Amino acid sequence: MTAQFIAIEGPNAVGKTTIAELLANQLAAIGRVGVHLTSEPTRTPIGQLLRRQEDVLHGRALALALAADRAAHVDTEIIPQLDDGQHVVTARYVPSSLVLQRIDGLDLDEIWSYNRYVLPATVVYLEDDPATIRDRLTRRVALSRLEVSGSPERELALYREARDFLAGQQWRQHTIDCAGRTPEQVVGDILAALVSRAC
Repeated sequence: MTAQFIAIEGPNAVGKTTIAELLANQLAAIGRVGVHLTSEPTRTPIGQLLRRQEDVLHGRALALALAADRAAHVDTEIIPQLDDGQHVVTARYVPSSLVLQRIDGLDLDEIWSYNRYVLPATVVYLEDDPATIRDRLTRRVALSRLEVSGSPERELALYREARDFLAGQQWRQHTIDCAGRTPEQVVGDILAALVSRAC
């Protein structure tokens, strides 16, 4: 499998970070291509500021800041890793903005205008039963402003709208149903989808 840029997406508490980590490990184990694992907001100073300031930044200001962090992420981290021949796996990318910034009051066209020039990814959307996602959210020590503002049902619906929108932009996309499946099984499904698409 040649080097791919893969974004793991889905509602808050669906398991993006866990799946991204497992997928990166599996890709490293099965191939000769290295794997770089990353996430958004990034671990850079601007990304860390965004993680701490979501309660302060709202609407357009937050969307623009996230787009700036993403543009730098692509230019300084993602493209160099791909140029070195490595897979890149990120937890969150453009679809997260197309969902969360809509919950924050912006329309899809405006959000896309801030993100339209970034590198397309192969997006893997994780879906699960809303009750399962809600149960995971209730077990978190604290919820972010956007986690409180949204709901699993609304996020699932908005991610489907984001998927349909990005299909029109010719992005490669897969949807994986996580209901009743272990993380290892979910990663197996993702690998099968990636290999099938590559053939």
